Amino acid sequence: MKSLAIMFRHAPLGTTSTREGLDFAMLSASFEQQVSIIFTNEAVLHLLAGQTPEQAGSKDYVSAFKALSLYDIDTVLVCAESMHALGLQPNDLSITATVATPEVITQTLQAADEVLVF
Repeated sequence: MKSLAIMFRHAPLGTTSTREGLDFAMLSASFEQQVSIIFTNEAVLHLLAGQTPEQAGSKDYVSAFKALSLYDIDTVLVCAESMHALGLQPNDLSITATVATPEVITQTLQAADEVLVF
């Protein structure tokens, strides 16, 4: 089984790359690839509760994050340093995710057969 690590690095608005990355992650997982998802930098903001992307002219992709477990995507990491820099706490997130140190994120990336960044 091929393992993929998909890293999100960009803020929620102004680009469709997160939706594309999320679609790719779910499609890959449906073909029985092991998928890990990592949120760093401003991409952590995607996981905040109470977002309404349709008000900014985007499609609602935020609710799709809650479906990750249905695709057997169990490894969802959020960079602890990014959360700290943005003043966020784990209970601010709308989904269950593991707050990880940069070292854990590096290990996850190194263990993957392929890494994609969105």
